[in-house]
Amino acid sequence: VLFMATLAATRWNPTIQRHFQQLTARGRPKKVALVACMRKLLGILNAIVRTQQPWRAA
Repeated sequence: VLFMATLAATRWNPTIQRHFQQLTARGRPKKVALVACMRKLLGILNAIVRTQQPWRAA
């Protein structure tokens, strides 16, 4: 589930998309960059649950 959510986020979420593009531009393999984006997405989701605030792109 996390893999598919991250795939969608790399396409439609500007924050995750930018992170993915930066990693691949630095030469990281796409799967490695995707796993890094999974970790970033989990951090974002954890912050949303912890603060009980809706998502806001900063």
